[in-house]
Amino acid sequence: MFYTSPIASRFQGIGIAVILLMSTVFLPHLVRPAEQDQIRWDNKYATEKYLFGREAIPFLQDHVDLLPKGPVLDLAMGEGRNGVFLAAKGYQVTGIDISEEGLKKAQALAAEYGVTLKTVVADLDTYEIPPNTFDVIICTYYLQRDLFPKIAAALKPGGMALIETYALDHLQYQPRFNKAYLLLPNELLTMLPGLRVIHYQEVDTGQAAFASILAQKPQ
Repeated sequence: MFYTSPIASRFQGIGIAVILLMSTVFLPHLVRPAEQDQIRWDNKYATEKYLFGREAIPFLQDHVDLLPKGPVLDLAMGEGRNGVFLAAKGYQVTGIDISEEGLKKAQALAAEYGVTLKTVVADLDTYEIPPNTFDVIICTYYLQRDLFPKIAAALKPGGMALIETYALDHLQYQPRFNKAYLLLPNELLTMLPGLRVIHYQEVDTGQAAFASILAQKPQ
């Protein structure tokens, strides 16, 4: 039989109280990374101005005539500039993004152009893309390397992926940019297994450095 003195019990009680107090004070700040991303991007998009503009990226505009007709998946859609452009061309577009605020602006932009989008608020770290479902998948200025094999798998035979994002040389324009989210030279050429490259470019505009690819899944 164990004996616990009243003094020891009192200190144990104090210890438990301190733990509970620390939990109350500090745990709310232990936000999961996905929630942090959502809050950060919601705050960025919470303005009337379109953070990345309202026009589709030039690489998409230049190659839209090569894309097969059919359902489109726009990953990390943001404010919807690329998805709305494709919807205006007659495509059925589904957009995924972690930011509800960004997707609200995408829907507003779609309404201005008289087109419709399907939008889904989701974390791409955990979102399951159904295989062999989409004729076109686009992903611009979002780099999650383990997503690329899923993109290849989600394309129907003959489907195309169009990707564009910042490259390592972009550091000369944004020195504080996280290197983990920058492409190495020619890296994008290796990231879509089993797809045939239609067009690839690495561009330095004097204000930004990025790489773009259009690749097709075999029939």
